[in-house]
This record gives sequence, structure tokens and C-alpha cells, in this order.
Amino acid sequence: MTVDRSPAALRPPRMAALSRLPAFFALEGKRAVVAGGGEPAAWKAELLAAAGARVDVFAPAPGEAMLTLAAAPPRGQVVIHDRGWIAADFAGAALAVADCADAKAAADFAAAARAAGVPVNVVDRPAFSDFSFGAIVNRSPLVIGISTDGASPVFAQAIRAKIEALIPKGFARWAEAARAWRPRVQALALPFRGRRSFWEKFTARAVAAPDRSPTDADLDALLTPVSSRESGSVILVGAGPGDPELLTLRAVRALQSADVILFDDRVSTDILDFARREAKKMLVGKTGLRCRHDEISVLMVSLAKAGRRVVRLEGGDPMGFGQADEEIAACRAAGLEVEVVPGITAAPDAASRLPVAPFADPETGAANQRFGCRTRQMRPTRRR
Repeated sequence: MTVDRSPAALRPPRMAALSRLPAFFALEGKRAVVAGGGEPAAWKAELLAAAGARVDVFAPAPGEAMLTLAAAPPRGQVVIHDRGWIAADFAGAALAVADCADAKAAADFAAAARAAGVPVNVVDRPAFSDFSFGAIVNRSPLVIGISTDGASPVFAQAIRAKIEALIPKGFARWAEAARAWRPRVQALALPFRGRRSFWEKFTARAVAAPDRSPTDADLDALLTPVSSRESGSVILVGAGPGDPELLTLRAVRALQSADVILFDDRVSTDILDFARREAKKMLVGKTGLRCRHDEISVLMVSLAKAGRRVVRLEGGDPMGFGQADEEIAACRAAGLEVEVVPGITAAPDAASRLPVAPFADPETGAANQRFGCRTRQMRPTRRR
């Protein structure tokens, strides 16, 4: 019988079903139509104006919130027309939004917008809407949208509050710097690995100092070590006992920066989900003699010497049984940079998950509920 010992490439997993496709509209200088003059319509008009749109509001009796917005919009223009909408108003619009009193008005508005080829949203009426507004975390140009597909807006707002607490407000300045510096980085004509290395270092600097404004000195420091020559590297990463929640932060960062991931049979697909989708994932596990240990080392070195950032992902801790020694030696012999990211070993984790049962002491009948081991009661010594 012939055994196929060649590494098997794992196809990227299919995207799970989405209730809504998250998309971000570029509205700078474009026109949007809003029907309604109440507070719900005013809030949608404010969002559209904040994105740079010219917002034409059609409302026979606009409320105070809409009038205040029109007097001082956050970015684009808000122009109020003291009348109801007509079909001609949709011509040339990028988006259309309405706050309708009943289903008949909603159906009429949606039909007119679609006839003009304009995506439509009717406030709180998903059946008539082509898109929806989610909860927003604004660190523009870093923007995070959250949607529950209308199932629970309150839940979405609670999640937004959690993310707001995690994302420093200073990230807005770093995101703006990224937008300003991108043309200079592109002008260097760096290969893919060089560009990715720059943005990885940029991200690390932003995360380390989110509350200060980035300066030209930061850009110079980031550009100095960037080389036009692609250089590969190897990272040996411990996947732990299989629970994705037990991955270390260093392990997650390594997976997200990898070009190629060589993983064994003990690594669960849930852990591979942390890797970026573009990374090539190859099963090289020794179960079933798919690939010998020396063959894994040769493959790892060849990929790294070709300029790839290779992650060797193993269950538990790669140094736990000395199994990484051969791989490290092969990398160093080839002059490659190699890093080891330890993982939580499977044995201690498994022990921590064992149920604890009481164990009665044969002499006293007492049970140690906490440790599940015998406890012997010491008898008092007699004084002589």
C-alpha cells in the first residue's frame, strides 16, 4: 500500500451565513434623499451629512431637531424642502431614507426609490429596506458598524458600549495618520512582505501609544528599518489544548501575520479561524504518516527562504517534549530568524477540567470537597 506523505493544503473555510452584508458607503459630495421631519429622520440625516453627503430633506413641517441640524450640519449640507417628496426627487441620489407613518407610505417611498435605482431604508421597517443603519463606533477614519438585523437594537447598543470602552479615542488620530502616510509608503514600491511589515509595526506603535498624536518622527522611525528585500521567518506557535480561548495574545498575533501555516492533526479548525483568510494552511501532521518530521523541517525552511512568514502551529507547547529542537536547528542552519511562542500544555489544562469528587477519610468520615483527597484529622497530643 502506498501512503501519501505529501503535506495537504487546507482550503479556506467558507464564510458562514450572513443576515446582512456589512458595507460602507462613500458619500463625499454625493446626494441623499430624506423624507420626514421628525427626530428619527433628523438622526439619519445627521449620519448622512457626517459622511459628507448633501442631504435633501423633504418635510412639509420639519421639527426642531431637523431645523437645528440644517443650521449646523456636522460635515455635508442639509437642505430642507418644505414639501413632500415626488418621484423626480430621487434622480441622481446615492441613497434614500424615509420615516413613514404607515406601511402604505413606506411601500410608496420604497417603490419610487427602487424605480430610480436608489438603495432605500425606511426607518424601523426592514421589510421595505434595502439596507439598515447599525450601531456605530466612530474613530473616523476607523469606523465600526454593529448590526443585529433588527433583532435587538438595544443589544447592538450594549455591544457598541463595550467596544467603545476597548477602542481608545486616540485611534482616530492614528487612523488618520495611516491615511496620510499611505501614499508615501506606496511610493517606496515595497514588496508585499515589506508593506505588511511596515503596517504591522505601525499598528504595534499605535496600540502602545494610543493617546498621543503620531508625528513625522514616527513615520521616519517606521520607514528606516523597512527593506525592499523580502526576508522570510519562522514562528513556532503552541496552540494549547485546543480551546481557542486559551490561545495567548502572541499566538493570535503570529497567526494573523502568517503567510503560511503548517499545522498538525491536533490543531482544531476553531484555532485556524484566527489566521487571516489569505494565509495558506497546510496539514503536515504526523498522524497517518502524512509527513515525516524531517520533511516538515525541509518544507518550513524552503517556504521561509522564499520570503514567506511561516507559522508552525502545534498542539500544546512546541517545546513540551523537545519536538521543536530539530525544527529550530534546521532554521538556524539555514540562517533564518526563528521565534518560539509557547502554548498552554494540554496536560495541566486537562487536569484543571477534571471534576472534583469528595473523598471520605476512612478514620473520621470527613470529606475534602475542595481537593478530592484524603484529609487526616490530627489527634491532640497528651501532656505528660
